[in-house]
Amino acid sequence: MNQQARESAACSLEFSYAQTRAYSLELIRGLSAEDCQLQSMADASPLKWHLAHTTWFFETFVLGALASPPAPVDPRYKVLFNSYYIGVGERHLRAERGLLSRPSLDEVLHYRQQVDQQMQRLLGNPQQLAPLADLVTLGLQHEQQHQELMLTDLKHHFSCNPLQPAWRDRAPEQQSAAATARHSQYRSFAGGLCEIGATGNGFSYDNEGPRHRVWLEPFQLAERNVSNGEFLAFIADGGYQRPELWLSDGWDWVSQQGVASPLYWQHADQQWQAFTLAGLQPLNHAAPLCHVSLYEADAFARWSGARLPTEAEWGHAAESAPDLAGLFGEVWQWTNSAYLPYPGYQPATGAVGEYNGKFMINQMVLRGSSCATPAGHSRNTYRNFFPAATQWQFSGLRLARDS
Repeated sequence: MNQQARESAACSLEFSYAQTRAYSLELIRGLSAEDCQLQSMADASPLKWHLAHTTWFFETFVLGALASPPAPVDPRYKVLFNSYYIGVGERHLRAERGLLSRPSLDEVLHYRQQVDQQMQRLLGNPQQLAPLADLVTLGLQHEQQHQELMLTDLKHHFSCNPLQPAWRDRAPEQQSAAATARHSQYRSFAGGLCEIGATGNGFSYDNEGPRHRVWLEPFQLAERNVSNGEFLAFIADGGYQRPELWLSDGWDWVSQQGVASPLYWQHADQQWQAFTLAGLQPLNHAAPLCHVSLYEADAFARWSGARLPTEAEWGHAAESAPDLAGLFGEVWQWTNSAYLPYPGYQPATGAVGEYNGKFMINQMVLRGSSCATPAGHSRNTYRNFFPAATQWQFSGLRLARDS
C-alpha cells in the first residue's frame, strides 16, 4: 500500500472511530449515574461497565500492541474491565459487575477520553497505524456489539423497576412495527449445492468463515417475521400448556420458570401491554414478535405447522432474496442450528482468538439483526449466538417449511 492509500485508509478509520465512540455516549444521554450502575442479572452488565470495557479493548489490544505502548491509564482496570480473555489475565466476576461503584461514571468517562486521545495520535500516524488497522476495525465492531448490549441490558434493568422508567420517548421497538402488517406468505427456494459464509471482502468475524458449500433440500421461508398478533393466537390456543408442542428441555424450562408469555409482556384488565425502552406501552399486534427464547420460537413453529429455518437456509435465502422483509433491523431470528465452527474454521491468533471460537458449545445461532443493532453493523454472514432459554435479547423468528 502506497503512502496516499495509507493516508486515505487512516482518515477513514479515524472518522469511523470518532463516530462509533460518540454513539456509545449518545446512548447514555439523559441517564443518571445510578442508571448506568444497574445490573439486574448476571447476563446483563451495567452501562458503565460497557463504556469501560470497550475502552479497555482499545487500550489492551491496540495500544498494547505498539512497539512502545503508553502506560496504562490505571493498572487496576486490566482486571476490572476484562470480560472473558483468559490469555490477558485475571478478570472480575461477571455477576458482580454491578458492585463496582468505583470507579465512578465520571472516572470511566475520563478513562474513555484519555484512551481516545492516545488512539487519536495513533490514527493520525498512517505508517504506525497500518499494521494495527485490522485490530482497530475489530475494536469498532466490538464496540458496536456492546452498543446493542447497552440497550438490551438497560431494558432489562429498567423493567425491574416498578416505576417502569423510559429510556427515550420513542423506542427502537416501535420503529419497526409496520413491516409485519401484511399477510404472511412464503418464498420458495430450490436448494441444491449452495455456498454460505464470508467471502473475505469487507469485515467479518472469524466465525463467519470460511465460505463453504452446503447441500440444501428445497425449502420455503416466510416473507416476514412472526408478529405479536400471531403469537397471541398461540397463547390463546393454550400453546404454553401443550407439552406436545415443546422440546423436552423447553417444556422443563416453561414448567419450572412458570413462563406464560414473551419477556416484558403484561396482561391486565383483559389487555396486553409490553414494556419497551419507551416504558410500558399497549402491545402492538402488527409489530414483530420480540424477546422469545428458542424454545418458544420452536413451539410456535410446531403449532403453526412449520419449523425454524436452519442457519444455512437462512443464509442462502438472505443472499439470493435480499428483498425479504425484516431480515435486518427488526429482530434477530432464531435458527434450528447449533453454534458450531464452519468446515476449516481457524480462530484468530493471540488473545483476540478467544473472541468467538471458545463459545461454540451449548448455544444456538440467530441471524439478521435487530432494531437495537447499530447502523452499518448488519451483514448476511453475521452469526449471533445465545443459549436456548435466552429471552432478554431482541430475538424473534421467521418460519420455514419443506417444499
